Amino acid sequence: MANRPGTPRLLRELNDRAALDLLLAQGPLTRAQIGEHTGLSKVTASQLLSRLEERGLVEVAGEQAGGRGPNAALYAVVPSSAYVAGLEVGPNGVTAGVADITGGISAQVTVDPNGADDPVKLVHSAVVKACRSAKVAVGRLSAFVIGTPGVVDPRSGDVQFAFDLPAWHEGVLAALRTDLRRPVTIENDVNLAALAERAYGAARGAEDFALVWLDRGIGLSVMLGGRLHRGRSGGAGEIGYLPVPGAPLPVGTARRGPVAEGVTESTSWGIPALAGGYGSLVGADAVRRLAHDHGITGPTAAECVAAAAADEARGGAFLDELADRISYGVTSVNIVLDPGLVVLSGRLGRAGGRPLATRIEQVVGRISPTRPTVAVSEVGGDPVLRGALHAALEQARDEVFSAGEG
Repeated sequence: MANRPGTPRLLRELNDRAALDLLLAQGPLTRAQIGEHTGLSKVTASQLLSRLEERGLVEVAGEQAGGRGPNAALYAVVPSSAYVAGLEVGPNGVTAGVADITGGISAQVTVDPNGADDPVKLVHSAVVKACRSAKVAVGRLSAFVIGTPGVVDPRSGDVQFAFDLPAWHEGVLAALRTDLRRPVTIENDVNLAALAERAYGAARGAEDFALVWLDRGIGLSVMLGGRLHRGRSGGAGEIGYLPVPGAPLPVGTARRGPVAEGVTESTSWGIPALAGGYGSLVGADAVRRLAHDHGITGPTAAECVAAAAADEARGGAFLDELADRISYGVTSVNIVLDPGLVVLSGRLGRAGGRPLATRIEQVVGRISPTRPTVAVSEVGGDPVLRGALHAALEQARDEVFSAGEG
């Protein structure tokens, strides 16, 4: 909120927002409890609740028994006062979720692209399907946040390039806003996973941490001082290009489209993949080959890692070597940024659990001047989608809750 004189109206707006945030975090609450937590008098708390009821933002959700006299009314935020959509976009489909203003997820659907590559049509189809499932009109959505792989320009908000989503490029954001007629934000998918981790997971409340994403692709998100570090051009975190021992040097031209140089085909995913750098050493194909070399023969990399973590007597040597490889990237991040906490996420990172995280922590501590805590993601469900919905809710709450009186 912009700096404004301390007028009675501004003070009312601040008190209203504080009460709404309190009800979201701890509600339902009585009038007395709201006054106790906010420091407001009973009269001021009553006036506040009357205003919020008139605006359709809070409602009586029950009664609290106990004590002398009539039961006290319990107040809660009205879930239907606003809705948002969050989406995760990948080469194999679009997953969309709809949540009410309290964060309750009303629906989640996945749309198969079926060969279609028009981002606007894909997103529109997923949103309509999710809204139909949630029984919410598209026009009632207050905000959209979309997670995509690749580099998002922090100045324009547009996708600069996405290695495995060539149809997502500059101009897509404007087209989506025109089609949906609502505020739309595009964010890097791993950055959204980090937002979810800070809100709901292993980095809950942490001001500084790094999230390493080990999945279809390899990614990194860095949170410094409670804010995402995107870099000047949005390229912070493209750790797959990091030169590492044991892998060919990455070729920068690989980022500029379907060119042969620097690109290979992923046998695990059937999509283009980097032929060099850190990504080629810890990507799904490389991890599965390493597992097979150690006699762990699951059909996918994630299943191989999970099997090894479940039976360390059999899979310990594989996990040791995998931890060494992953530690190249984690050590680089630790030496440059000293985040204190590194969270492993993505299907491969989560599959390794504590057995893999402990090994990585030990290796990094041995070859770094400092030893970070290495944790495993604790976000339930799809972390990118959870992060997208969280970001959309933050936007919607700022708009709806700060709209002022009338």
